[in-house]
Amino acid sequence: MKFQLLFFFLLLTCMYLSLAQGSYGNCCLGVAAGMKKNVKRNVESYRMQETDGDCNRRAVVFLMKKRPEHPKQRTICADPYQPWVQALMRDVARRMAN
Repeated sequence: MKFQLLFFFLLLTCMYLSLAQGSYGNCCLGVAAGMKKNVKRNVESYRMQETDGDCNRRAVVFLMKKRPEHPKQRTICADPYQPWVQALMRDVARRMAN
């Protein structure tokens, strides 16, 4: 009986650890230092990543235009306090408004 109980708690612990690791799947862990001009033209939209329970870094996540050779939409993370990032955010917002 004690062995079964120990095995059950071990199994629960492993499941908990695997779920805890998956919570950072959509978080930016690093940011880009810069972006080339031709890459900036391919930015489709952006979203803000705030520091909350899942993510520990504030960042701007730029969503790139989808391309046939990339089935998933590419993202680039950037520091929202950098002047080039703020300028790109304004440019993308202007493009989205038109």
